[in-house]
Amino acid sequence: MVQVKAIKAFSDNYIWCISKPDSSAAWVVDPGQAEPVLKYLTQAGLTLEGILITHHHYDHTDGVNSLREEFADIEVYGPVNSPFKGITKTLTEGDVITVLDTEFTVITTPGHTLDHICYINPALAFTGDTLFSGGCGRLFEGTAEQMQCSFDKLKRLPLACEIYCTHEYTQANLAFALAVEPNNRDLIAYAQWVDEQRKNNKITLPSTLALELKINPFMRSDIAGIVQHLPDQYNSFTKNTLQNNEPWQNFAGLRAWKDHF
Repeated sequence: MVQVKAIKAFSDNYIWCISKPDSSAAWVVDPGQAEPVLKYLTQAGLTLEGILITHHHYDHTDGVNSLREEFADIEVYGPVNSPFKGITKTLTEGDVITVLDTEFTVITTPGHTLDHICYINPALAFTGDTLFSGGCGRLFEGTAEQMQCSFDKLKRLPLACEIYCTHEYTQANLAFALAVEPNNRDLIAYAQWVDEQRKNNKITLPSTLALELKINPFMRSDIAGIVQHLPDQYNSFTKNTLQNNEPWQNFAGLRAWKDHF
């Protein structure tokens, strides 16, 4: 089984490095910067064999060209409809790739961007800026209905599946989640743990699907009453009940509130 390590980039990004204990080969996910990747690979005695891209934003792709100059002929996997031109192997829904003898299935997850994809298997999911711990990505290009569909795909993963997103947003996400569900005991306990982690400058990731289903308001948009605390100015739909609301409508209201939280 592969192991996954975090390489810090920018102020709050994580570039995920995939490797195996018995191999010097490595892959990285969403290298927005080359320098920290090169430093980590040198220190760990690893050689880069490939790159996985979830979407085109610069903080996920700007390191690709420099890494390809250092490691000639490596493949760059990414979405077929991506504006980013550094992809050498394009992927779409249902494609299966093998990374260090480990298979990942590709799912399309539009919402944050229209080209967003995630790499999943029963044990690991690289979710980019679609699913964060306690939150979701801003809807820069897609719609709330698209993002809800993307979340519905991720909900089908096994409960123990580890969620590797690309930003250390957990603490801020949970502040919002607590405003949505102030009496959620699982959320309160998790927020306390996260506060302690961040106080000691420790990473809060990966999460698990089981945890996200308990504490992430965007994962819980199908729960009656999830928008009961939603301020009126962020709600275009009937509140408090799913009898008249589809989950994506609740998702839309929550995302609008989060955008201004």
